[in-house]
Amino acid sequence: MWKVQLFKLNFDSSETDAALNVLQSGWLTMGDVTKSFESRFSSFIGNNVKSLAVSNCTAALHMSLLASGVKNGDEVIIPALTFVADANVVKLCGATPVLADCTSLDDWNVSAETIKRCITSRTKAVIIVHYAGYPCDMQSIVDLCKSRKLILIEDTAHAPGASVNGRLCGSWGDFGCFSFFSNKNLSVGEGGMVTTTNENFYNHLQKLRSHGMNALTLERHKGRAITYDVLEPGLNYRMDEIRAAIGLAQLEKLTSANIKRRTLTDRYIANLKGSTITLPFTTISETDKSVYHIMPILLPEGFDRISVINHLKKIGIQTSIHYPPFWEFKAYNESFKKSDCPIVAEICERELTLPLFPTMTFEEVDFVTSSLLSIVQ
Repeated sequence: MWKVQLFKLNFDSSETDAALNVLQSGWLTMGDVTKSFESRFSSFIGNNVKSLAVSNCTAALHMSLLASGVKNGDEVIIPALTFVADANVVKLCGATPVLADCTSLDDWNVSAETIKRCITSRTKAVIIVHYAGYPCDMQSIVDLCKSRKLILIEDTAHAPGASVNGRLCGSWGDFGCFSFFSNKNLSVGEGGMVTTTNENFYNHLQKLRSHGMNALTLERHKGRAITYDVLEPGLNYRMDEIRAAIGLAQLEKLTSANIKRRTLTDRYIANLKGSTITLPFTTISETDKSVYHIMPILLPEGFDRISVINHLKKIGIQTSIHYPPFWEFKAYNESFKKSDCPIVAEICERELTLPLFPTMTFEEVDFVTSSLLSIVQ
C-alpha cells in the first residue's frame, strides 16, 4: 500500500540468526543473553550506569516511579508534549501528573524554566523527554532538581545515543528509561531498559522487575538456588532472551543507523528550506547530539492537516502525529486545559511527522518533500 512507510525495520540476517540461536538454545526466558545485553548497553551509555532490561519503556517508567517512592498525594511534572504513558504511570502510582509546556516553537523540549513554573510543595519527581531524539538542556534541569530535592527521570524512548556535552542521555537523571518498540532507533518489537547510577535504586529495580523474588528462574534451573524468598511485592516486567538477542544485534548497528538518520534529516531540511513549513530544533547546540528519531514539522497556521495527511496517503506516503494533546483524551480531558500549555497547544494543532528510517533513500525523501510542497508552499 505504502510507497514510503513512516518507518521500516533495520533488520537483516544478524537479527534472524540471533533469534534462532536463542530458540535452539532451549532457554527463552530472561537469562544469560539478557545479562549480556544489559552489560553491553551499560558500556554504550557509559558514566557507570547499571542497566536492567525490561518488557517495555512504560515498565521502566513505572518501576522508576515506584523505586522513587512516588505515591498518592504526590505530583510528578511531565512534558505536555509526550506519549500518554508518561501520564498513565504517574496516575497508576496514585500521584498527579502536572504538565510542563515546551520551551518554544523551535525547542519542543521542556526546560528548567518551564519545569520550575510547575513545582509545588507536593512535587516529588520530574519526567523529561528528549523529543524526537533532540536532547534537553540537561545541566540546568539537573541543577534545578537537585536544588529542589526532586527525583529526575529521563524518558529516553526517542534518544538512545543522543548526548549533551559528550554525556549520553539516560545517564544524567536518577533514572533513564529507554524504549525498544518496533519504530524506535533500537528495535526489538516490545522491550525497554532502565538505567541508574544509584546502587540502592538498582537493587530495588531488580526486585520490582521480577515479583520481588531474590532468586530468578535461571538460577534455579542451573542449580544455584533451590527455592526463593519474596522480599517485597513486585511485578513481572522481565525481558525474554529472544528480544535481548535482537537487541544485541541492533545495538551493533545503532551508531551507524543514527548517522544515517542525520543525513536523511539534513536532506529533508535542505528540501524544505524556504517554504512556509516550520522545522523545529534548528538552533540545537553543536555540543548536543541528536539521534533524529522522527522527522516532525509544523504546517503553516490555519492549514488543514487532515487534508494534507489524506493527500499524502492517496499517493502512498504514510505520516503520523506526535502527539495528540492530553486534553483531547477522555481519560484526561477534565484534568488538563489547553490554555495551561499554549506552546504545546499550537504544536499539537500543526505538527506532522514525515517518514524517517535508516534504510530510507534520498529519492524517497525527495518524493515525500516534493509531494508535500505541491500542496503546502
